Amino acid sequence: MQISRTLRRRSREIGVTERYTSQEMLASEFRSASSSKLPVHAMLSQARCSSWLAAAQTPFASRGYAISVKPAKILPGKKLPRVFKDKKAYQYSWYRRILDGSKDGPLLILHHDQFSANRLVQLRRDIAVASNRAAPSLASADISATPQPQPLLTFIRTSIFGAALRDFPGINLAEVSTMIGESTGNFVVLSLPSFHPPQLSAILRALERTVPARPPKTPEEIKKAQQEKNADPETPGRRVKRQRRVLDPELKLMGALVEGRVFLPQGIKDVSQLPTLDTLRAQIVGLLSAPSMQLAGVLSQASGGQLARTLEGLKKGLEEDAAASGTGAAPPSS
Repeated sequence: MQISRTLRRRSREIGVTERYTSQEMLASEFRSASSSKLPVHAMLSQARCSSWLAAAQTPFASRGYAISVKPAKILPGKKLPRVFKDKKAYQYSWYRRILDGSKDGPLLILHHDQFSANRLVQLRRDIAVASNRAAPSLASADISATPQPQPLLTFIRTSIFGAALRDFPGINLAEVSTMIGESTGNFVVLSLPSFHPPQLSAILRALERTVPARPPKTPEEIKKAQQEKNADPETPGRRVKRQRRVLDPELKLMGALVEGRVFLPQGIKDVSQLPTLDTLRAQIVGLLSAPSMQLAGVLSQASGGQLARTLEGLKKGLEEDAAASGTGAAPPSS
């Protein structure tokens, strides 16, 4: 009973990602100690030191999958198209709704790493503030008086999202594969309710400001990190002091989907610098009305006194032409 309680307590202390491995190690240590007929307190001490040393040397386990848009393989006994069930079916339909929303507003695809809960809350808050600050005006013809939805930040499951991308009609999968590349790990999508370039630009600036880009590591830093990774523990055989992991968040813009088209990071930044729809309409109206305004200006200049002077000048010109022609036609005197 005492051994079982110790196993459960030690597994909770080591962590969820290493629970099962640590339990097996602890059980093995207890079995070896029991075979040597050691006292209970000696068995606990020996197993405790070994488990802590193994936990310190065990690398951090994380899932690293990519968003794959390659055609699914037909496995024996399986049929296409694949039909998801239960939780996967809900996620698939949810991702399809998000992709359908990209026809109305941009869908940003981001890669994130080492985010804590507090940093995620801060990121969502900064996105909401930037969105409200540059939101479309209610006076616009396309914006109703009802409150507009906020940008939605969604953490995705890469395998299910890849299946939803493959089934999304009208999308260029080759461009999507170029956009994602070989990046693996954690992905998140940010869906905007409408296409408004100033709002998109403000959100991109908020992302860069909240999570600045990591500076590239120097060769000395890489060498030092490798040496620390391969170094032996300072006090072998003793319990390693637990240290809180220092998180260095990273957020990278992979690309975006806008009205069914795929944009790379530089392309979506160029799109964010476009003028608003109201500005474009005003420019088009100005171009169309320019010839009529010029004609109206010419007619207004020829009206009133200017028209009278113009006609008077034309009359004098005709009289002079008539006099010159009459003089030249008179017969010579004999």
